[in-house]
Formats: sequence, C-alpha cells, structure tokens
Amino acid sequence: MSKRLPKYILLKNELLSRIESGKLSPGSQVPSENEIAEQFSLSRQTVRQAFSELERQGLLERVQGKGTFVRHAAVRAEAMQPRTIGIVTTYISDYIFPHIVRGAEAELRSRGYRLLLASTDNDKEKEMECLRLMLSEPLSGLIIEPTKSAEGNPNLPFYLSMQSKNLPFLMINERYRELEVPCLRVDDEQGGLTAARYLIKQGHRRIVGFFKTDDLQGVNRLKGFMHAHREAGIPLDPEHVVTYTTSQKSELPVKKLRELLASTDRPTALFAYNDALAVPLLNTAREMGVSVPGELSIVGFDDSALALAAGVPLTTLTHPKEELGREAARRLIAMIENEAGAPSEDTGEFLYVPKLIERDSASPLKR
Repeated sequence: MSKRLPKYILLKNELLSRIESGKLSPGSQVPSENEIAEQFSLSRQTVRQAFSELERQGLLERVQGKGTFVRHAAVRAEAMQPRTIGIVTTYISDYIFPHIVRGAEAELRSRGYRLLLASTDNDKEKEMECLRLMLSEPLSGLIIEPTKSAEGNPNLPFYLSMQSKNLPFLMINERYRELEVPCLRVDDEQGGLTAARYLIKQGHRRIVGFFKTDDLQGVNRLKGFMHAHREAGIPLDPEHVVTYTTSQKSELPVKKLRELLASTDRPTALFAYNDALAVPLLNTAREMGVSVPGELSIVGFDDSALALAAGVPLTTLTHPKEELGREAARRLIAMIENEAGAPSEDTGEFLYVPKLIERDSASPLKR
C-alpha cells in the first residue's frame, strides 16, 4: 500500500472499490468498526474517519442501534447531488467582504456544498430582492449579513418564512435584534473601548470618533468609545463624536475633520469606524499640512489591506475575515446535518475579540 495518502483515505478507497464492484451490495450491512479495524490492522479512529467520508458522500448510512449500511443506488445518487448554500452580504467585491466569502466558500467546497452569492449593496429593498431570489432556489441553508442592522428589519416576513420552513440560517457581523438565530461577529463594543483606551493611555484627551450608525457595528463601537472616556473621567466634547450614515460616508466625515483641524482647539487623535474611512481621513489631514502621527494620531478598524497600503501604515484593530467565513460555513453545515434535519437550537453569539495592531499612524502625545 502507498504511504503517500492518509490511512483513512486508503481504507475509504478500498471500501469504495468493494461497493462499486458489488462485494458490498446495496442495502447490505458493512462490517463493524472493530471488525474493519482488526481486518486491516488499523485504529478505530481511522476506520471511523473512513466511514464518515463515505457517509458524507452519500454511500453509507448509519442506523442507530443497528449498524452501518450501503445505500441503494437511487438513494446514493440523490444524496450525492451537490447541496447549495446561499450567502447574502452587504457588499461582495470590495474591502473585507471578498475575504469573508473566500473563507466560507473554501469550507463549503471541502464539504461538498455549492455557493450561491448575492449582495444587497447595503440597501434594504435589495435585501428583500436577494431573499426572494434565495428562497426561490432549492437551498440547504443561508448565511446572511443584515443590511443597515440598526435601522430595523422591514424584511421580517422573509425571515419568519425561513424559520417556519425549518430552513437553517445564521447571521454574520451582526443580527437583527428580534431574531433569535446564531450570529458570528466581532465584539465591536470591546473594539471601540480598546481603541479609545489606547489613545487615552498615549496621553490624548481631544479624541474624535467617527461612527457609521445605520448598522449596529458602528453603534457598538461608539458605545465602547464613550465607555473609555467615562472610565477615564474625560468629558467627551459633543463635537468629537461624528456620526454618519452609509449615504453620507463619502463626504460628511471628511468635511467634519476639515472643520475640526481648522479650529484653534483641534483634536490630537481620531478613531475611525473602519480602515476604509481612516485612509481618506489620514489623507485629508496630510493635505492640510497636519503630520500623522506627529500632530494627529489615527486608529482604524478591521486590519484590511488598506491599513498597510495607506501613506502611513495604520494602527488598527483586527477582524477575523476568512476565519469568520469558514466558521460560519462550519456552523451552518452542522445545523443542516443535524440528526433530525432541523436547524440547531443554538441561538447564541460567537464573538471574536479584536486585538490592537500598532503601526505608524499613532504615537504618544507630544507635550
């Protein structure tokens, strides 16, 4: 036997050969794990891995209390049809979203699932169109990033329909608050707290925070930012909390920063909702002759490719990206392959704690 392949793969191939040749006929019982282990001088764990692979391919079926059986050809053919998972994200082609999708797709492909992808462009009407499209397809489950999660859920009927049909779905980055479904997200409040604490520890007291508040990520990052000021006993100037919506993101934050930097009591640091905003804010400061980090320290969020491509490498907070996509796919598959065929009862949150990555855009305040 070749030593290039893992033992469980070699065993799987041997059992597959027996099924295809008819030595193990449709409906027949396969020898037990102990018998196979003894016959091939393998561990039970190796045998169990081989069985699991063949089950996943729809060739074997375990019957509780009876044993493992070869599936009939028609049942095998149906079981081997690729199953489809839908992913609905706010964006697809830019920023961190391709990494999330790539992680999910890699995991789904490795488990024999196909991917159907749709984007809402962060528009609630488009979210409705995406959900309608997805529900018209023979899906096994859905991964959904809610659109403008802080502004309510006008598409609730679609989500209730999924729940009534026992269609497994989970949410990433945030979830609509009225839905008790699994959610994988970054601890955004902790992220805002970490960023502000870091700047305060660096001696900064006039810190501006920029937050997109039509999604809950921005709301929670703002909460952490405010918490850090309260615990440090630093009054937060109302002018130093800049909120904006998706439709305002291209103009309002930059305009506000220009006003603040032109004032006599200008800020010495800023925390941006994400790296995609931090970069144009950094460029604006430099255009105005304000040095970064000499006169203005900047902290972003998400540790995106932009953080290293900026004129000054950004100090930022991590986002799991591909790992979040992979874990979302793993958890959804576990829900789909639940023994009873119904979604998991788990409705909790899986939180990633963001970590600060120090680069060149932030430094201690010069007295």
